[in-house]
Amino acid sequence: MTDSDVSPEISVVIPCRNEAANIEAMAAAVIAQLEPQHVSFDLIFIDNHSDDDTVARAKALCAADPRIRLIVNTRNFGQMRSPTHAIFAARGAAIISLCCDFQDPPEMIGAFIARWRSGTDIVLGVRDSEKSGFLLRTTRNAAYRFAARFGDYPIIPNATGFGLYDRKVVRAIAALNEPEPFFRGMLVETGYRVETIPYARPPRAGGKSNNNFVVLFDFALSAMAGFTKKLVRIPLVLGFFAILTSFAMLVRAGVALCCGEHALTWLIIAALQFQFGALFIALGVIGDQIRLISERTRRTPLVVERERINFPEGY
Repeated sequence: MTDSDVSPEISVVIPCRNEAANIEAMAAAVIAQLEPQHVSFDLIFIDNHSDDDTVARAKALCAADPRIRLIVNTRNFGQMRSPTHAIFAARGAAIISLCCDFQDPPEMIGAFIARWRSGTDIVLGVRDSEKSGFLLRTTRNAAYRFAARFGDYPIIPNATGFGLYDRKVVRAIAALNEPEPFFRGMLVETGYRVETIPYARPPRAGGKSNNNFVVLFDFALSAMAGFTKKLVRIPLVLGFFAILTSFAMLVRAGVALCCGEHALTWLIIAALQFQFGALFIALGVIGDQIRLISERTRRTPLVVERERINFPEGY
């Protein structure tokens, strides 16, 4: 076993679920892009509990080429955890991640490697357009605006995570032990240099997409919870605002008394407003404490593996 078997220069991670129609063609396309680069490499497929013959086809690829490896999950662990687990498992000096349905074009691999060799730590492909329905497009655009307003760090619109990451970037993200890793956001969170390359999104090569509005909405909610602390602190802001308003109501009650008007209504409103303010502040403090506890106790495994194939000892 050579050092390149354990630590290739480039690892390509390809998440898949029900991609029997694409997996052989994707493996061939990626290898065709890597071999002219004159680098040692491996391909890591991670199957997120397919119910077609994706795993059987992947095992056949592994039997034919020792550079192709496979991780099989015990169940569907979602679009955040499964790809990230495979990225953490990779041993390349740089890791490239792309989907198995050809909507992330393998033809960009050479450009990613060239940027990396020139000193860029993170190279991301950015789609120049999104062909989707009105509801999905509107929701996506709203999500990007929301992220820009409330996120703790900037999110790159139309960057799905397709790209190349230097090994030190992946190590920095792995050290966070995030149980629901919003990987594309955590790339920016590390502070390493990011470059983007625009591309036109090609049509899906075959099979049926696993994404629908419900799946993408669930992904967005998990991402929102993972990349912003500001949302947790919104109740604190609302609480302080409510208490300030209650003081304004008390002032209005004093004015009513001085003018010989009934002040009871204003006093009741002030008391209710103060109670709501105190409640929101308490919720905000509890939420922030839960966030701190979560950050200090991240130990949840990303996935549970059923088996690994073609991973040499020490990988």
